[in-house]
Amino acid sequence: METIQGISKFINTSFQTAVTIGTFDGVHLGHRKILERLINNAKSTGLKSTVLTFFPHPRMVLQKDTDIKLLNTLDEKTQILDSLGLDYLIVHPFTKDFSRLSATEFVRDILVNSLKTKKIIIGYDHRFGRNRNANIQDLIAFGNTLDFNVEEIPAQEIDEVSVSSTKIRNALLEGDITTANNYLNYPYMLTGTIQKGKGLGKQFGFPTANLHITETYKLIPKNGVYVVNSKLADREYFGMMNIGFNPTVSGTTRSIEVNFFDFDGNLYDKKLQIDILHRIRDEHKFDSVQELKEQLKKDKEQSLVLISK
Repeated sequence: METIQGISKFINTSFQTAVTIGTFDGVHLGHRKILERLINNAKSTGLKSTVLTFFPHPRMVLQKDTDIKLLNTLDEKTQILDSLGLDYLIVHPFTKDFSRLSATEFVRDILVNSLKTKKIIIGYDHRFGRNRNANIQDLIAFGNTLDFNVEEIPAQEIDEVSVSSTKIRNALLEGDITTANNYLNYPYMLTGTIQKGKGLGKQFGFPTANLHITETYKLIPKNGVYVVNSKLADREYFGMMNIGFNPTVSGTTRSIEVNFFDFDGNLYDKKLQIDILHRIRDEHKFDSVQELKEQLKKDKEQSLVLISK
């Protein structure tokens, strides 16, 4: 898959495309049905499968929704889409000026002239153009005039996508990692840089890597202890992760700390992807550090049992 930052950088003079448009946050099972349809259709018709997505999320720009939480960072979404076999991912900067394009300008200048679109696969409820005043019937009419076909994704499938996204977000906020992972069809991931912490975990016999996530819009699951894995130096390592405030040692800021089993190395300043596999328990405030140490031992034993399965 070739990833292109901005429609103006998509230089295409020799082929036509099959396109779908959307945020595809999470790239979950519902999204994959649409994307598989796009990819299969493109292969069977000699077109290039192309996803047009936008960043920042339109709500961040138009509604100043700084509280919006997404399932993927842009890098994570790109990684997942790349694994599906798409030909092109175009990430276009979403701005107020872009949102003011008329429906005619969007279809003529973006879809037809820039992307050389021959087929569009899109949901029945898709709206576009300034103030989102054009719908799929308008798009079909444009296609008749400008020589491209529109395949409408029916209401049932679009509703499934919406329900899946909502269920995943709610499940993560409730700590139900099993449901979230089932809908995603992959382990929910956190990606960030390892920063130096207070070193308390090492004193307890459980040294931790402190994960700092730059993207404030990334949804962080409910506080608690989780079983995780990650690839370090081309090897897979398992461990347990705490999300929370470390109340036993009077922590005041939320942190993400990972204790890798059987790993001895320096991770500071390294970028890591942490895959969340299971949830063990809520975060608790223990009466003493000794009680916390004993609980950490139990957490590790439970983690190893889950990993062995």
